[in-house]
Amino acid sequence: MTSLVLTLVAPRAATVLDTATISLARDIVRANGETIILSPGEAVDIPCPPCAQDALPVLREQLGGKVDTIITPAQGRRKKLLVSDMDSTIVANETLDDLASLAGIGDKVAAITTRSMNGELDFATSLRERVALLKGLPLSLLDKAWQDVRLNPGAVELVRTMRAHGAYTALVSGGFTFFTSRVAALCGFEENHANTLLADDTGHLTGAPGQPILGAQTKLDLLEKLTSHHKLEKTQTLAIGDGANDLPMLGKAGLGIAFFAKPVVRQSIAAQINHTSLRTALFMQGYPASAFVSA
Repeated sequence: MTSLVLTLVAPRAATVLDTATISLARDIVRANGETIILSPGEAVDIPCPPCAQDALPVLREQLGGKVDTIITPAQGRRKKLLVSDMDSTIVANETLDDLASLAGIGDKVAAITTRSMNGELDFATSLRERVALLKGLPLSLLDKAWQDVRLNPGAVELVRTMRAHGAYTALVSGGFTFFTSRVAALCGFEENHANTLLADDTGHLTGAPGQPILGAQTKLDLLEKLTSHHKLEKTQTLAIGDGANDLPMLGKAGLGIAFFAKPVVRQSIAAQINHTSLRTALFMQGYPASAFVSA
């Protein structure tokens, strides 16, 4: 039977991972090995038996929703492929919503985005509806929206650390290439994929996205294509995202991580980051903080 590892990660700004919390977790999962400190006061690995997976709900309840708890197989933890969503994952923003807010139609677009990310509305339909509301806006508004884009904590460390240890990295988004190209450059992703916004000869948006529309299936296809191209096993891949359109790739990856995800995603994906940062995606792979690369 496969040996497992419980990874505990505390939000550095809010609390400290103390010995009492670690001891409680060890008892709940029936730890069968020594605790490994990945980052003092922040993250540890605890070896545990296969039955520990069943204890995960109890563990999360007992720890009071303050610490991220993830159980993964002990073998093959360091992944060789990262495929990540962008909006509300690598960046704190929903870039299309930001664009709409600058245009004074933020509430209308955000409402459609929420329904789509919760799986209540087909993604392609939602994208067409939202982009249609942008018709006539100047392309210069994209530059203004970019000024407000902020990387989530740990984004650069996640990408650059995995690359430094031989992983291939790709950014894929249901958003737009205007943003993904810039975010990819900041973080160090080796490729990026997203939708395009069409503009007329006067430099104004036509209200239509380029075709075909990149959605859930495209994200899954990219994961599978890169896995095959790099001659990897499924177990060597990692995908991370937050919305319903990320579910197919999260479910297919060797390690799919739900990052501050919508309820429909948390219901389906066991590995979750709900309290900490993207650094936790590295701790899940057994990287100690001393191995992190930030530049």
